Amino acid sequence: MKFLKILSIFILAVSINSCSVYNFTGTGKIDAKTFQVNYFQNNAELIEPGIERTFTIKLQEIIQNQTNLNLTNSNGDLLYEGEIVEYRTTPMQATADQSAAQSRLTISVNVRFSNKNKEADNFEKRFSFYRDYEGSTLPTGSVLNGYIDEIFERITQDIFNESLAKW
Repeated sequence: MKFLKILSIFILAVSINSCSVYNFTGTGKIDAKTFQVNYFQNNAELIEPGIERTFTIKLQEIIQNQTNLNLTNSNGDLLYEGEIVEYRTTPMQATADQSAAQSRLTISVNVRFSNKNKEADNFEKRFSFYRDYEGSTLPTGSVLNGYIDEIFERITQDIFNESLAKW
């Protein structure tokens, strides 16, 4: 009986201690208190107005929602910066009359990540994702915004995983 009490206390202690190292978002212990996301310029050949602001906000939001880090405008422990380097639409499948049956919207972002407290984590990497759509119509308005949001959701999650979750 005494052995079971000691074993129970040990398991409880390990469980409680483990929660400080791992959380449900998949991040380990983050050696930082603040993060900074600089404005991502749109340097793509084809310009879609406003996507640089949308991307910057989406990256800030995912980090705020999945960590307890505080967003700062300067001197953050973690720094995200870069630029949108590709925004393009490509026909993927052709019909018999030589029009596009399916097209693909691709967005790529170059990201430079710096961790003041652990320089081994620093990287520069290109993240990209796409959304296929029916080629007979060119997406506009809320449909296009929905595609862009879908792409940015995937790209920001990939950036989060690479910089903080190490997936």
